[in-house]
Amino acid sequence: MNRKTLDLRTKQILFAVVQSYIGNPEPVGSRFVSRKYEFGCSPATIRNVMADLEELGLLAQPHTSAGRIPTDKGYRMYVDMLQSEEAAHNNPDFDKDFFSSYTSKLETMKNDLSGMFSEVTNTLSSMSSYIGLALPPKPDRTTFNRIDLIKYRGDHIVAILVTDEGVIKNRIIGAGSNLEQKDLNRIADYLNTEYGGYTIDEIRDILIYRIKKEKVLWDNLISSAIKICEQALSFSDEDLFVSGFYDVVNLPDFSDISRIKDIARAIKEKHLILKLMNELSNTEGVQVMIGSENPIEELRNLSIVTSTYKEGDRKIGVVALIGPTRMNYTGAIYMVENIARCISMTFGR
Repeated sequence: MNRKTLDLRTKQILFAVVQSYIGNPEPVGSRFVSRKYEFGCSPATIRNVMADLEELGLLAQPHTSAGRIPTDKGYRMYVDMLQSEEAAHNNPDFDKDFFSSYTSKLETMKNDLSGMFSEVTNTLSSMSSYIGLALPPKPDRTTFNRIDLIKYRGDHIVAILVTDEGVIKNRIIGAGSNLEQKDLNRIADYLNTEYGGYTIDEIRDILIYRIKKEKVLWDNLISSAIKICEQALSFSDEDLFVSGFYDVVNLPDFSDISRIKDIARAIKEKHLILKLMNELSNTEGVQVMIGSENPIEELRNLSIVTSTYKEGDRKIGVVALIGPTRMNYTGAIYMVENIARCISMTFGR
């Protein structure tokens, strides 16, 4: 027998052990499984199946006389079964009407992205007792709406970039001392007319093409406009919203202080999680990373459930939950998926 060819009863017993352990962090015995689940077989048969699952690396036995607990591979098979059966996408434990009203609530906060994503992470963490995270729309994936240019000290200007998603970025950039405010107004008008409706990524591609194509630009003002636009669009991805650290450390899984330190270290070194979230923002739908699957060392005793949100068909950000490997995956997947859907609907209106 191998993991790919488990029969139905063996899968059911694995599912039962994982669900039982998620509900109560104590090793699960065969007698408990036989009493709680109606598999139509004896505790001895269940015990033999659990021993087979241990040999396959899906369960582990912490002590000789104890029951079994899931391994990371066991959780992985459990989650794969959940997602293949759509069980996590139709969760009766959550009020579907909530998500309808929640979308309306986010709609009222659309012009305050900081407040909106603080609300999102607080909601995720309070509903789950895990750590909620949100990566707001990445500037390079948002749609350019307009730019305003204001003469500043000496040869500097303030560039105020506004996107269709409501992202507002301010930058002080060098522009040359020969530009007056009237020139900046003409440049802003040109950029707003020329690039409105394009994504920041698309504008960068156009700029690269034009810079390469035109050895001598036909107008000094247009030359300045392209240089200013190039500088104004060079934003770093430095925003990450996090809530719920004190909720998750109160779970029984974190009685070991070293685990709490690992989470605290990962959150403090925000760039590690930020890099991972950026990578996951290119994926489609819900993703689950379990324990040792995590590329961040401090998170290898934890699981991450993420879902991208969109504006139309474009993925522009990601929300996530971080919790113990003994996570309520059904609830976490359902929450993350639906909160992401609420955000997508907000940006789609």
